[in-house]
Amino acid sequence: MSSIGKIALFIDGSNLYATSKALGFDIDYRRLLGEFQSRGTLLRAFYYTTVIEDQEYSSIRPLIDWLDYNGYTVVTKLTREFVDANTGRRKVKGSMDVDLAVSAMELAEHVDQIVLFSGDGDFRSLVEALQRRGVRVTVVSTLSTQPPMVADDLRRQADVFIDLAELKPKVGRDPADRPRELRQPPQFLTRGTIPRGDRVE
Repeated sequence: MSSIGKIALFIDGSNLYATSKALGFDIDYRRLLGEFQSRGTLLRAFYYTTVIEDQEYSSIRPLIDWLDYNGYTVVTKLTREFVDANTGRRKVKGSMDVDLAVSAMELAEHVDQIVLFSGDGDFRSLVEALQRRGVRVTVVSTLSTQPPMVADDLRRQADVFIDLAELKPKVGRDPADRPRELRQPPQFLTRGTIPRGDRVE
């Protein structure tokens, strides 16, 4: 991809983590920033994630702190644990989708391209709205897993689709090379990457 003006990155943290894990590598966030700085003028790199309320220590905290001090704008939201009355199972409530969408729409008039790191089909209408404002949208996820991590309608709506597997040589790191304090996997919320209504081909 050639250099294309002003760029903003929007990273759905739990989705990107699940995608890279499914592909068998960790994201090197310093290299990821460098890769997209080489593609244009990188205005902002947003990283969205949820943190479980009342958890004294979250294993994602070192990553959040590192990102915050190394060029990313980290947006977190507290989540709440509750017991489902029907099933009796413990569940966690919290999503960053609306926060990400609002920020992307606010920034749309200042950028030429938005790179969305997510395969969540719920973002298709956001991509369409950004395109109506003249913004090119690149979606980064993968078709290389079984099932694919990207919703088919999101992939088709994007101006450009980049398979994360293709970016691995540029932004990947072997999990064994992870800094000692980041070796435990982050405690992301487990939620379906692709809503049930989406058909993935």
